[in-house]
Amino acid sequence: MFWIMSGEQIIHTLAKATQWPVLLWFSGQLHHTVWNGITFYDMIFPLFLFIAGVSMPYSIGNKITKAGLLSAVQLPAKTKREIYFSMLRRTIILIVLGLVVNGALKFNGYENTRFASVLGRIGLAWFFAGIIYLNFNLRGQIIWFAGLLAGYWAMMMFIPVPGYGPGVLTMQGSFESYIDRLLLPGRLHDKIHDPEGVLSTIPAIGTALLGVFTGSFLNWESTRLSMFKKGLLLFAAGLVLIGLGWLWNPEFPINKRLWSSSFVLYVGGWSLIFLSIFYLIIDVAGFKKWAIPLVWIGTNSILIYLCSEGLVDFGHTAGYLFGGLVHLAPLAWQAVFTAVSVTMVQILFLYLLYRNKLFLKV
Repeated sequence: MFWIMSGEQIIHTLAKATQWPVLLWFSGQLHHTVWNGITFYDMIFPLFLFIAGVSMPYSIGNKITKAGLLSAVQLPAKTKREIYFSMLRRTIILIVLGLVVNGALKFNGYENTRFASVLGRIGLAWFFAGIIYLNFNLRGQIIWFAGLLAGYWAMMMFIPVPGYGPGVLTMQGSFESYIDRLLLPGRLHDKIHDPEGVLSTIPAIGTALLGVFTGSFLNWESTRLSMFKKGLLLFAAGLVLIGLGWLWNPEFPINKRLWSSSFVLYVGGWSLIFLSIFYLIIDVAGFKKWAIPLVWIGTNSILIYLCSEGLVDFGHTAGYLFGGLVHLAPLAWQAVFTAVSVTMVQILFLYLLYRNKLFLKV
């Protein structure tokens, strides 16, 4: 969330001001890939969905523990209905907030409204992953995970698209894009394709399930594994998934816009590695104070995402507070200090919310 809200702009302006090769490379990593391939920026969205999956065994785990059960599958039907209702409510809220981010409140006409969204995909994929988690044991969940990725690959490779045929993995000719044009109402993000479309939500459920597997492993209290060993195993599992994603890449290219099955595996691997590193540093080694600003961001991640997508002009506030000082800097560095000032205002805003225990929860 740090990179989305303003961190990327600091790197972009630093790269332009210094022309240092490492910063120029990092600046390039903070842009989405046009089609096939992968950058760091492409991994941020699925990381959100992965972490949403990680949280599920913890949030539902309390109910399992109180009932004296071993898994979510054993929960009584009444308890499951309550969880279903809570999950559905959360999903609907995320879909509505996604529409708000897309500008639905401008009332610019049905045909100009984009219904697919980042928040909507998180809500839907998380919801269906939750349904699987609540009704299947680990073996069943793994079968679902494999089936979703293999099934999506099969549809993309073998179902013919009118005018293009089967297995055409371009923006125009892919089966995913065809389904978007067929089923999605209103406006598509790229006119002929939407990166948060209908069909690609299927493998996105797999991304959420990877998070569920990870959360279940970390929350597995009966294991004799130490926290340190858990962190190392997560890191090793991440390497395995990255390797599997690369092996699948020639057949089914790593592609965020299609949310290809190889993309799920590859980014899932990096998600495990990032989580394991933070887990080992913060939870195992106990170095926590440096990460407090990240806690402020994480506890209001949806709110700062909404604000950063145009609901609040942090740049105006930063200019009002720091504009005079910024203009004292050399011209080449003014953009850098402007970007830093925006981040400072956002962090202060999030700190005040955290201190006063004001959180946007869905």
